[in-house]
Amino acid sequence: MKPLAGVRIIEFDGLGPVTFAGMVLGDLGADVLRLTRADGASAFGDVGGAVLHRGRTAVPVDLKSPDDRAAVLDLIARADAVIEGFRPGVLERLGLGPDVCRAANPRLVFGRITGWGQTGPLADTVGHDINYIALTGALHAMGEPDRPPRPPLNLVGDYGGGAMLLVTGVLAAIIEARQTGQGRVVDAAMTDGVSLLSSLFHALSASSLWSAERGVNLLDGGAPFYRCYACADGRFVAVGALESRFYAALLAGLGVDPSEAPQFPPSGWPALHARFAAIFATRDRDDWATHFEGTEACVTPVLSFAEAAGHPHNAARSTFGGSPIQPSPAPRFDGDVQAPEPTSTDTLGTALARWA
Repeated sequence: MKPLAGVRIIEFDGLGPVTFAGMVLGDLGADVLRLTRADGASAFGDVGGAVLHRGRTAVPVDLKSPDDRAAVLDLIARADAVIEGFRPGVLERLGLGPDVCRAANPRLVFGRITGWGQTGPLADTVGHDINYIALTGALHAMGEPDRPPRPPLNLVGDYGGGAMLLVTGVLAAIIEARQTGQGRVVDAAMTDGVSLLSSLFHALSASSLWSAERGVNLLDGGAPFYRCYACADGRFVAVGALESRFYAALLAGLGVDPSEAPQFPPSGWPALHARFAAIFATRDRDDWATHFEGTEACVTPVLSFAEAAGHPHNAARSTFGGSPIQPSPAPRFDGDVQAPEPTSTDTLGTALARWA
């Protein structure tokens, strides 16, 4: 039995983080009903719905129909939580806002995920992941020096600071509701979540250990022992030899005399970077991976998504699986099966009967 077995979640189908949050909750064992449009169309349905919608039941509804809205409210009365990613006010205008839903179900947790949050001057403004992380300072720190910042896919805003913080808040509020009988509204703003994820860098900045200039810091590619290098075949290796012991192993593997390559001060980093780059460029990526295997140098190949699925370590742990190939549920729990579960579809009537 999975940890969230018996927990009932209503997910209003949408783009971005709410879809990922629903997937995570479903992976953890929650019974998630994903309310889609009446015609069955859904977010991501044409680009990977088999992955992003896995483990949940799709229920087509017409939220403009009074009968369907009444049925949805009936489902919500039996749920532990609702998760939604509409702009502020959308569900209120449909008569399904938190006040109405919690009047029908006082212990309901109402999880809301947006970029800017439910309040503030930008609450009603449109945007995407890149805009939200830009306003937090996180995007400014990413990329090459003297070039525009480089968006880190949508992992930082949509999924890291957004979906994962929504899941955390919803689960915390469900625990509280089971103790007190009273639910909460969870206002998960990506700007808040990404700012929280940036705590280390605020701490480093406060200690004058982080520069606003990109590419000169310990963790942004400025350190020659914490960055990626191009290899002879045009592919790359990642080097993460932060600790002195690991750095010594890196130097040994590269054949560099430690007396000629002190790890600090940072003023010596540009010269070390050039030297390491020239050495890594002499051999292919997989040759370097084999060369450093079993050492403490913290050197790994930079794999494509397709390559990652076939790597021996990932294969041994079944990190990827299913059809199409996709990441398996995480984290792991002893005695649990990691295989992704397929999607399914119900009518409103069937869903109501099942949750009776």
